[in-house]
Amino acid sequence: MLGALAIGAVALVLLLVVERRARNPMLPLDLFRSRTFTLANLLTLLLYAALGVVLFLVPMNLIQVQRYSATAAGAALLPFPVIMFVLSRWSGGLVARIGTRVPLTVGPAIAALGLALYARPGIGGSYWTTFFPAVVVLGFGMAITVAPLTTTVMGAVERGHAGVASGINNAVARVAGLVAIAVFGVVLVHTFDARVRSRLDRVALTPSARTAIERELPKMAGVDLSSLPSIEAAQREAVREAVDDAFLSAFRVVMLGAAALALAAAAVGSAIR
Repeated sequence: MLGALAIGAVALVLLLVVERRARNPMLPLDLFRSRTFTLANLLTLLLYAALGVVLFLVPMNLIQVQRYSATAAGAALLPFPVIMFVLSRWSGGLVARIGTRVPLTVGPAIAALGLALYARPGIGGSYWTTFFPAVVVLGFGMAITVAPLTTTVMGAVERGHAGVASGINNAVARVAGLVAIAVFGVVLVHTFDARVRSRLDRVALTPSARTAIERELPKMAGVDLSSLPSIEAAQREAVREAVDDAFLSAFRVVMLGAAALALAAAAVGSAIR
């Protein structure tokens, strides 16, 4: 992993050097002289990093821990795009009425609340009282943010650079999600591993059963207990509970980390004029 990060860092530096010297650069670095453009892209980086983590890990929780079907897990997230679709036109008019600072501060802050709400559910319970509030609040926060953010990015550059500015902002959003999944994925795995081993220490298992379980741990909550050596039903249930509880603990850490990113995005939004 460290090697890949080093290669990526070197490649980024080389890209900046080449683009600075190019006569017709693919990435005009002069655009970043605009404070508004730079801050808008920083906000995009932080907020879409948080969103990428949610869209990647929440379905894992729903399917592997909450025992939703794949179809039900997809349907559980459906209110998010619906809210954004319904409110996009309204939020697009906010800039003309109140400017960019308020929606780019309030929107990410509301999104942060939605992300924090994902850390609340345990195992089981009604979707409407567990995950639905988080989906709705996150969707509302993103709906307030996205259209004003796009307007801010496009308005921060000359008309001739509008297409390039839009492309850069979209690229930042996509890269943010990928990087966040990689980084928070490591956090999730290490937190899960530490906590599940601690919980398994409380379960009376034979050495062979413990070894077999530990081989399955890289699958996290997707561990296949049916392939384990013969153990009592009570022990099997205890192992299942240990795995699920450890995954939820790690999931909560990651969701709160994502909420912190969204709050940082709100702070950046408050600095945009």
